Amino acid sequence: MTHKPFLALTAAALAAVQMLAACGNAEEKVAPPPPSVTVARVEQKPLEGGFAASGRLIPREEVAIAPEVSGYRIARVLVEEDANVRAGQVLAVLDDALLESQIAQARATLAQQRAQADQARAEARRVAGLDNSGVLSQEAIEQRRNADRTAAAGVEVARAQLQDLLTRQQRMAVRTPVAGRVLQRSARPGDASSTGQVMFTIARGNLIELDAEVPEASMGTLSINDPVTVTLADGTTLDGRVRLLGARVDNQTGLSRARIALPVRDDLRAGGFAQARFVKASAPVTVAPEEAVHYDADGAYMLLLDKNDRVHRVSVRTGRRAGGFAEILSGAKPGARAVLSGGAFVLEGDKVRIAQAQAARK
Repeated sequence: MTHKPFLALTAAALAAVQMLAACGNAEEKVAPPPPSVTVARVEQKPLEGGFAASGRLIPREEVAIAPEVSGYRIARVLVEEDANVRAGQVLAVLDDALLESQIAQARATLAQQRAQADQARAEARRVAGLDNSGVLSQEAIEQRRNADRTAAAGVEVARAQLQDLLTRQQRMAVRTPVAGRVLQRSARPGDASSTGQVMFTIARGNLIELDAEVPEASMGTLSINDPVTVTLADGTTLDGRVRLLGARVDNQTGLSRARIALPVRDDLRAGGFAQARFVKASAPVTVAPEEAVHYDADGAYMLLLDKNDRVHRVSVRTGRRAGGFAEILSGAKPGARAVLSGGAFVLEGDKVRIAQAQAARK
């Protein structure tokens, strides 16, 4: 009985000694090594590549040709669809038979008004200088003078009416104000003309271009006059240039538009399908491997190493991408070391161990 308390105290003392020994061993353990990462250098090099986009061929400018007079029958149509026309060429002729009779009547009216004007002028001359002479009353003299002025005005009205009809007669020939290619002909002989009726649609200068649908992310890489290789539906390839960039992005498709100017060719038809390959001119730019660029809610960033192999997060702005590289517009300079793999396990200021130093790929 007397030995039991002594044994219990001894066991407790041994347990305490073991715990202290364990703590001492833990303190003597070596700290874990820094995380291992692979890196690549930011460098300057030409960034080759581009992207493709498709679209439809459209006229650069469509000109709608409509008659300038209404109510006259179309007598003749002189051109067909796909015809090449010159500026001022007659496309259709309206029937002017009714107008001819109106012109004849207007000429007769003008002759009549001139005769009446001549008579009124002669009557007015007879009373010249007879004011207050007592030969005629002043009222009669004024009546003859007013008749002279009225007859002269009647001549001007008749002349204006005749000129209006003659102008209409000149408009009986429907002409194109521009040279180009007839895309559509809706005029038919026998139809009545109307000033709101489009008779012909013409591609001005026969200029056809590609209306390419470009992803929003790629629009920022394009500039006016950038070279473009265009492939038609039959496999023909043409050299073009960016003429116009769209000002908005479709909120349904996320696509914008780029107009590609093409050479004048008869085999380019509006509505046809074509594909464009956008190729930027090669020039040395600052680039880094695409896997070195990360994204979060604050935008694009890179993890760069200082001379002590410590990690620093740097916000960057990117541009074009090609061949696995991204153009770095700002934020990182050539020669900087960027973390590739293993970056998900490091934080700002962490010291890392470089497992495999990589130069930026060529």
